[in-house]
Amino acid sequence: MQLTYIFVTILTLYTTLSRANILPGPPATDRRPIHGDSPLYQCDIYERQILNIENVDLSPNPPKRNSKLNITASGEAFKEIKKGAYIDIVVRLGYIKLLTQTFDLCDMLEDEDVEGLRCPVQPGKYNLAKSVDIPAEVPPGRYIFSARAYTVDDELITCITGEVLFPATY
Repeated sequence: MQLTYIFVTILTLYTTLSRANILPGPPATDRRPIHGDSPLYQCDIYERQILNIENVDLSPNPPKRNSKLNITASGEAFKEIKKGAYIDIVVRLGYIKLLTQTFDLCDMLEDEDVEGLRCPVQPGKYNLAKSVDIPAEVPPGRYIFSARAYTVDDELITCITGEVLFPATY
């Protein structure tokens, strides 16, 4: 009886904290899995978004240290994305915030050379592929990330969240 009471109390506390956004990551009710082989979710799904991400595949999934990560994605832009668009990125290692930074989205597209995609991005369907190297020095842990992209007029382009576990190596 006492154990049941403790379990119910802990479950109630966890539910309350997660709905109040005190626990890291978006509430499960405000996101949906992105189709494909990846740990990614589209977040803020109840807000109008200019980009619908239809599919994302990662190879290998999950990503591994000291290897090449191949990313393929498809989606549809419903409105032109002009210069001045930006992306807010947050990365946590467990509960520790490692990075909170805003980047110019158009500069990122040019610098990362994502299949020649440049601003202004016209409405339409897109299929993209990109390879990145994962360094061997990535510390072990559960990385939780979110990226929210906005137009120059602060309209939500898209929101992506997910987590990746890099296990300890012995």
